[in-house]
Amino acid sequence: MKKGFYTIMSAQFCSSLADNALLVAAIELLKTTGAPAWEVPALTPMFALFYVILAPFVGAFADAVPKGKVMFISNAIKVGGCLMMLFGAHPLLAYAVVGLGAAAYSPAKYGILTELLPPSQLVKANGWIEGLTIGSIILGILLGGQLIGPKLSPILLGIDVPWIETSINTSPEVAIAALIFVYMIAAAFNLYIPRTDAPLQVLSWNAVFLVRDFSACNARLWDDKLGQISLATTTIFWGVGGNLRVIVFPWAAVALGYSTTQASSLAGVVTIGMACGCVLASMRMRLDRATAVIPLGILMGLLIIGLNAIRDIWLAVPFLILLGLAGGFLVVPMNALLQHRGHNLMGAGRSIAVQNFNEQACILGLGAFYTGMTRLGLSAFTAIALFGMVVAGVMELVRRWHARNCVHHRDEVERLLAIARSDRH
Repeated sequence: MKKGFYTIMSAQFCSSLADNALLVAAIELLKTTGAPAWEVPALTPMFALFYVILAPFVGAFADAVPKGKVMFISNAIKVGGCLMMLFGAHPLLAYAVVGLGAAAYSPAKYGILTELLPPSQLVKANGWIEGLTIGSIILGILLGGQLIGPKLSPILLGIDVPWIETSINTSPEVAIAALIFVYMIAAAFNLYIPRTDAPLQVLSWNAVFLVRDFSACNARLWDDKLGQISLATTTIFWGVGGNLRVIVFPWAAVALGYSTTQASSLAGVVTIGMACGCVLASMRMRLDRATAVIPLGILMGLLIIGLNAIRDIWLAVPFLILLGLAGGFLVVPMNALLQHRGHNLMGAGRSIAVQNFNEQACILGLGAFYTGMTRLGLSAFTAIALFGMVVAGVMELVRRWHARNCVHHRDEVERLLAIARSDRH
């Protein structure tokens, strides 16, 4: 790997670590200020909202400006969101601003991989990036819990900076203040990300043009015989992954009698499995063989249904690790294939923006589906079974879709696979 890749990894780790720790701090801030109960779960869709709304703009921006600079600006926006939380803005609004920074960050983070590295290293690079991101999710949640906890919080509140008077008086406020420094460390790494030789594209300030351009890019990727399969697969994966951390909580309560605190550790178990799957895929998979992992998506749906049969923690832990492992091994090669096709079709930034739009929309859609089932009074077991059936069913349709492409569009599929195969060298 090139030296710049490790700088990108360091910046991504710090930024993602702060994102996940900030979520815990924002939840505690809402609770301590007596906010309505519905505002706590509203944090997640508020964070994801700008991924969908701004998708036509952030991709074009990432392709028009050096991506290291885009990542620096994105972290600066996240710092602005933290400052808004500290100085009286509503936490939902402030967290949406942090989500705006994350939405701008993502196309640059993934897009620079296709500019910096040869296609032969994309699967390995994605494995490390995804594994590192998953690790930062686990450590970020733990860090956030410690920053607002009874041991570390009093120490931080007791720090007195001479001649500076602040209004930081509570544990969530001091946690948010500490995380500003983590974002600043990430921004410092961004300054050392190398400028690549990839040509910059002219950025239009015409919103109508950008929306039309994004729509055309979205259609172009969905029309590509490999792009459509990889995009459908990663969209379903992140739709499942984004909601699985929530689904684990009601399942653990009814199946194992676990409290929220105990269930959170099980959510971490799934994430550990995903990290292992990402690393394993980065070592074992090739770009031109990425579509071979599609059946793992069907397996994920079946494993989700299988959760209903688990009643013992000693079975639950390896089962959840297996579920995460299947997901991690699925997403890395398909994500690399999607980046490869997107880079060839429209440019890295735009392709990642299209990917984010579809994946975040799927997170919102599957989340609404699961929430709707619970509001209708269905038990956790029934809702989980239906959720898993939908996932397995959709992934089976994707498998058949790819098989049909291989029959009816054989020449095109073989040509695209040959491009991926030749780019390995």
